[in-house]
Amino acid sequence: MSDAESPKGTMELSCEDCMALMARYPEKHFDLAIVDPPYGAGDNFNFRFDTLYPNAAPGPEYFEELRRVSKHQIVWGGNYFPLPLSRCWTVWDKANPAPNFSDVELAWMSFDKVSKMVRLPSYGCQHADGKTIHPTQKPVKLYKWLLAKYAEKGQRILDTHLGSGSHAIACRYFGAHLTACEIDADYFAAATARIQRETAQTTFL
Repeated sequence: MSDAESPKGTMELSCEDCMALMARYPEKHFDLAIVDPPYGAGDNFNFRFDTLYPNAAPGPEYFEELRRVSKHQIVWGGNYFPLPLSRCWTVWDKANPAPNFSDVELAWMSFDKVSKMVRLPSYGCQHADGKTIHPTQKPVKLYKWLLAKYAEKGQRILDTHLGSGSHAIACRYFGAHLTACEIDADYFAAATARIQRETAQTTFL
């Protein structure tokens, strides 16, 4: 069956705090959580999430809830957080042409598998006008790669920081059910508008 013929994924998207969302679900409800929480923000950054998350990185209660509601986790920026030791990491080689930005980003994984590297240009996440919705926006192709490697069609996926919606677009075409939230109303509006443009027959909650 080709991608065009494959059943499309479904999604439930909400504008709310991720802790409130996770509190509604029982233990291990989600097969996999793929999350990109804020990290590395501070005096040298002017991202809106500095005001939403004054301490930048989420606290231990966030990761406790994440592990409670999901069977496996993929955490972008995992090297910034006090997570358990893991031999499984994804290294994203961003083919970055800018010398003052990191060449790679790291994702911590709960799987007992070998580490992998994926090379995708970071500028591939830009839209036709050369702009992005979110300051840490990642390419849809990056999430497609993660889903192909670590998820199965029909699984329940969690995203606690929807951001630009790249993950949602990838899940839609992969064929998984995504539950995701975004606390910032402006980002949420921009992300859902983008998802609607790039997918079809999608319902938002």
